[in-house]
This record gives sequence, structure tokens and C-alpha cells, in this order.
Amino acid sequence: MRLELEENGSTCPKCGAPQQNGISCIRCGIVFHKISGTAARSTNSPVQSPGYRSEHNLPFATLIRLSQLILLCSLFLLVLSYHYQDVLPPADFYADVELSDPVQSKTSLAPFKVRSSDIIYTITPIQNYRLQGVVVSYHNSDAWWDIYHHRSWQDFINIKDICVIWGENVSSGIYLNMAFKNSTWTCWAYWPDTETARRFSMHQLSNNHLLVLDENIREKLDQVEIGDLIRLSGVLASYSHSNGQFYRGTSTSRTDTGNGACETILLTEFDIVKSANPGWQRLNTVAWWLCAVSLILIPVLIVRAPVRWSD
Repeated sequence: MRLELEENGSTCPKCGAPQQNGISCIRCGIVFHKISGTAARSTNSPVQSPGYRSEHNLPFATLIRLSQLILLCSLFLLVLSYHYQDVLPPADFYADVELSDPVQSKTSLAPFKVRSSDIIYTITPIQNYRLQGVVVSYHNSDAWWDIYHHRSWQDFINIKDICVIWGENVSSGIYLNMAFKNSTWTCWAYWPDTETARRFSMHQLSNNHLLVLDENIREKLDQVEIGDLIRLSGVLASYSHSNGQFYRGTSTSRTDTGNGACETILLTEFDIVKSANPGWQRLNTVAWWLCAVSLILIPVLIVRAPVRWSD
């Protein structure tokens, strides 16, 4: 219905106040031609169903639902790939490589000093060392729950510990019946029964504190995952630093046990010879990114969607 002022004795169509000739109401101030135009558009517009509608062509509702679906799928893939990327492969995965005992020999290197994170370390090489084996567990020294390496010990060159097995421990496949775990400075091996314990040799397992001064080696270490076949070279060494009474030695035997039985190795070479689960690792990375993007995109789409409520 079109709202118009009566020619004689006109009244305001909003408040009903008597009006003289003019373009706006003398009481409420509305502009007569604007309210008249609004009423006309309302009369000529098609009836809208209750709810909200977009005034743009971009299908925001569809994009929001799609982002939610991607988030759910990425969360599922994240959990699945997180589990399978750490599954140890069967023994025949390593059959084409000889995993013999580590080799160590005399070294001619003299003690030397190095600065890292404004701390001066004294490193004393003891013997040359080479190791090739399978990573069954590891620990990153910058883990949020590690209160020792950085905060207590101020040790910034031991960036990673890796627990490695070789020899018959690998070729027999007995490791598949076991579980391995690294804590701050120890590798733990768990077996379900005495028969497994009898077949597994603790003399073919070592927990290795890795000292890294080379950035390229550091980048390779960051890529190590459980089940990877690795090869490393360096020197068994003891080290200390100038801040406090910190000192760490090294084992030079594979048959010792208890405190001090770990090898402390200053790395000069490090390679991942064979990656165990590259497909699951890539899927895990993709799932992380999809999850992160979806979590950002969903609220952005909800906020930016040009919608309004209609009666």
C-alpha cells in the first residue's frame, strides 16, 4: 500500500499529527517521500521466508559447511597418521642393510672450546665412533616438559637423544614385541614376557646424547622419526661449560648399564638412510595444515558472511 498525504487536512502517516504543506512531519520529523518510497518497495517485494539471507552471490553457508567437513576429516586423519607414523616396520624392511656393532677407534682430536647461546663449552674427544641402526625412540631436548637441559643444566648443544638398536635385535624382529620410550636422559625398553627378554640383547641397544654444532646436521636430526634407519659418525666425548658445575661424560662400552651407560657423541656426519613411514608422516603434516586452516577459516567466514535477518 502506498502511503500518501491527504491533500486537505493532511496527517502524518507515522504519528498521525495534523500537517501543513511541507516535506517533513512537524512532530516526529520523518521525511514523507522516504517513508512513502519504503512502503512502496515493501509492497512490491516478494515475500521472504523467515531466517537469514545473503545479499552477495558468494555461497558463504556452503563454504562454512565445507570448512567444517574438512576440519572433521583432518582431525580424523591427524589421529590416524599420528599413530601409524610411529609404527616400527617389520624386520625385512632393513634386510638389505648390514646392521653390525658400532665401530670406535682412537682419536687424535684435542680438547677444544665452543660458544653456544653465550655459554662456553669445553669438549673433550675420547674416541672416534660410527653407528648404523634403527631408531626406536627419541627425545628432543627443547620439549616443553624437559626442565633439565635448558633451564637447569643450560645445555644447548645436546639437542636430541636417540635410542638405537642393531644386529640380531633387528634381524630377529623381536623388537616388534616390545615398546620403547625416551625420558629426559634415559631410554626404556619394555617386554611382555621373559622369553622376549631373553631374546632381546641390551648390548645391541644404545641411548645416544647427540651434540650438534653444525646447522645442516641439526636440520637432518629434526627430520628423524621412529623406525628410521640412520647412520652417524663423530667422536665419543665428555663436555662441560662455564656456567656452574655442569659436566657430562660418555660410555665407551656397549655392555655397561645404569647411570653413565649412554654414549655422548659429537656429530660430524648424520644421515637418514631409510625413512620408515614417509607416507604417514606426509599425511600427518597435511592433516595438521588442513586442521589449522579450517580452524581459522570457519570463524572468518561466519564473521564476514554478509547476512541479515528478514521478517
